Amino acid sequence: MYMTLKEKIVADMIAAMKARAPELDALRMLKADIMKYEVSGADKVATDEVVVDIIKRSMKQRKEAADGFEKGGKKEMAEKELFEMKFFEKYLPAQMAEDQLRAIVNEVIAQMNPTPADFGKVMGVVMGKVKGQADGNMVNKVVKELLG
Repeated sequence: MYMTLKEKIVADMIAAMKARAPELDALRMLKADIMKYEVSGADKVATDEVVVDIIKRSMKQRKEAADGFEKGGKKEMAEKELFEMKFFEKYLPAQMAEDQLRAIVNEVIAQMNPTPADFGKVMGVVMGKVKGQADGNMVNKVVKELLG
């Protein structure tokens, strides 16, 4: 039986409660973010795609917090944020390899026949094709390299 990403997170949270696992706080905060999304408007449903976006946003916040704690000399708190960030990766779709990304970028460039000034347009098309499967920084690097 297929389990949505939201259902998987809730099931993992219940298991973490029973096991008194260290990731319980992270799962609770993630579930709260999902619930906040769902109650923010009429008929909003946290689809897997929405949950992936919420997780990525949460991971980015944790990375920023960890950097701040590191600068402030609070190593233990930085480590906790990084642990939670790493833990969330298991809920994200598998990231595509750079050679797969290069093939997609080459295909888009062949279709669009862009100039280097069209960088933003190429990025938009590529990001639409690889949504959730490739990091934006890696896409940026490959597009710059191949468009350059």
